[in-house]
Amino acid sequence: MQSEKEKVALTSMAASLAMTIAKGAVGISTGSLALLSEAGHSLIDFGATVMTYAAVRVSGKPADEEHHYGHGKIESVTALAETALLFILSGIVIWEAVKRLVWHEPHVVDANIWAFAVIIGSIVIDFFRARALTRIAKATGSEALEADALHFSSDLWASLAVLIGLGGVSLGIWWADTVAAFAVAVLVLVAGWRLGRRTIDTLTDTAPAGSADKIRKIAGAVAGVVAVEQVRTRAVGTQNFIDLVVAVSRTLPLDRVNEIRGDVETTFKRDMPGAELTVTTHPVALSDETVMDRIMVIARNRALAVHHVTVHQLRGKLAVALDLEVDGRLSLQEAHDLADGLESAIASELGLDVEVETHIEPLQPQEASGREASPERVQAVQIALAELAPETKIIRDVHNVRVRETDEGEIVNFHCRVDPHLTVHTAHEKVDALERALRARSPSIKRVIGHTEPMR
Repeated sequence: MQSEKEKVALTSMAASLAMTIAKGAVGISTGSLALLSEAGHSLIDFGATVMTYAAVRVSGKPADEEHHYGHGKIESVTALAETALLFILSGIVIWEAVKRLVWHEPHVVDANIWAFAVIIGSIVIDFFRARALTRIAKATGSEALEADALHFSSDLWASLAVLIGLGGVSLGIWWADTVAAFAVAVLVLVAGWRLGRRTIDTLTDTAPAGSADKIRKIAGAVAGVVAVEQVRTRAVGTQNFIDLVVAVSRTLPLDRVNEIRGDVETTFKRDMPGAELTVTTHPVALSDETVMDRIMVIARNRALAVHHVTVHQLRGKLAVALDLEVDGRLSLQEAHDLADGLESAIASELGLDVEVETHIEPLQPQEASGREASPERVQAVQIALAELAPETKIIRDVHNVRVRETDEGEIVNFHCRVDPHLTVHTAHEKVDALERALRARSPSIKRVIGHTEPMR
């Protein structure tokens, strides 16, 4: 696509040069101000197309260490330079036309066949190259090519004005050529104004019309996005850069937040291909958060492990109790400071009148060394569990018993089955009772982990 842009720019450059020479030669020979103004216009067009060609080549370069957003805005700078040239040309032509009309300085204009041939040829050439430039500009989003297309579209009307002026001169109306030149200048001014306004919008990072609403609609439809808080977009050449801030629930784990961010990026690749997207997620509190949710978020944000969280309403007062696991190697003072900080954070979140009680317990070491116990020891533990299980009245089929020996004591894992219709609370209490009974019978056991399964 880049080579096609360069090809059409080169073709436009050659056409502008040919028309400049033809219009200039015939304008001088006939004395037509309208033709001379068109020759000047074509000369500027030639210079503009040279700049366009250079801009198209430079804008196609990828981003580098100095131009993080690429080189696309060189096309906007080029389009702005073309606009300035158009205004200068229009000012000169309008000044000359006013002199001829106000101070009655008629010039002899020879409306011969060459003048008509050049202007008709110009109309035909401008028609076909404007079509070609418009097609490529739309396909590539090139502002420089779009500027050229706009020039040559306005040139059609300017050339028609010159053609009418030459027709008037051939009928003996001496001022027809001057009025035609004035019309050309006005048309060029209008084209320059339209181009300049659009180019300045690009250089000042004006968001494309309707783009923010479209972006909000696309991002807001992604599952997990609570709200679209901020949208910033700007065009750099053919590239759209989008900075997006979306709100997500603060209770979500990080991997889910990353999934949502990925879903947003995937959606934009599908609905706005070619856009460069930067997504920032902002965790927010939702109105449907429970007290439990809020406590777990506070603990997670402080990198603390909590469990057995209970929340009660006691005579209009909120009471919270929880177990806090800390590194067993910490001093009691250090652990107490962590608990105080957690309690203060919970009180700040839920209200200063909340009652918070924290039970501190040592966190189990993550990489404790150990070894498998002997088969005889495993069998002894299995027999003890089989004897103790009936006392719970609901635990059946103790199996998959494993015993590991560590420097701090034995760790026992086992599976058991219970009635599938029991509540989790009831099943957990009975398994806890079995674990305590096993530790009481065998003091060498430091920890017991029971896994419950529904009976088939």
